[in-house]
Amino acid sequence: MEKLNVIKIGGNVIDNSEKLHQFLLDFTALPGKKILVHGGGKIATELGDSLGVEAKMVEGRRITDIETLRIVTMVYAGLINKNMVAQLQAKGSNAIGLTGADGNIIKAVKRPVKEIDYGFVGDLDAASVSSETLRNLLEAGLVPVLCAITHDGDSQLLNTNADTIASAVAVAMSGLYETSLIYCFEKRGVMKNIDDDSSLVSQIRSGEFEGLKQEGIVSGGMIPKLHNAFEAIKNGVSAVYIGKADELSYLDQQNFGTRLIG
Repeated sequence: MEKLNVIKIGGNVIDNSEKLHQFLLDFTALPGKKILVHGGGKIATELGDSLGVEAKMVEGRRITDIETLRIVTMVYAGLINKNMVAQLQAKGSNAIGLTGADGNIIKAVKRPVKEIDYGFVGDLDAASVSSETLRNLLEAGLVPVLCAITHDGDSQLLNTNADTIASAVAVAMSGLYETSLIYCFEKRGVMKNIDDDSSLVSQIRSGEFEGLKQEGIVSGGMIPKLHNAFEAIKNGVSAVYIGKADELSYLDQQNFGTRLIG
């Protein structure tokens, strides 16, 4: 089965033009088929502030009212997405920038109101991703660049977590390709000591996850990230990597960040 890398890039790299330039060079140099998923970084918040639309966050998640949705759509699907596509073209990667609405690639469901009304936020399920459409793009030699905007199939755009999109895309594509999911952020991976770069945990098996949580090695926001990663592996993804964006070039040598395996 042919290999595919689904790579998610975080906002901290998007916000830094030098880091983004280097990451996109390394991304372009990766052999084989690949899909890039990105969020939005601080630009949406800064634009909202300039327009008098205050960002509302609950436990790190953005409340997306209609004004916020307009802003994140402009920034994620417009400014950031097209800037990345233009840079990738300059680097020799024939990229195509997409929202979930384009080609009906990702159809979401508006998050139901429970204790908190998150507004126009989309949740995904197993049937959300059109793997055939993505395969057609990949087989045509294109590199899909997916932003964090989806739709509900009834003309409503939705803001959807980019980590969730990357995981759902990787699971959907695993029936067609040997798929790896790579999360790129500011740390080298899972660390025994967050302040010591030499304390990288190079590999974690699913059976070790609970023990690492009890020891406090995996804590905070890394817990849901690893939980989702192991769920992706259970659902067909061959491996998940979590590592530093500027070390992506090590991926081909199997020497990138923390590798999660079933």
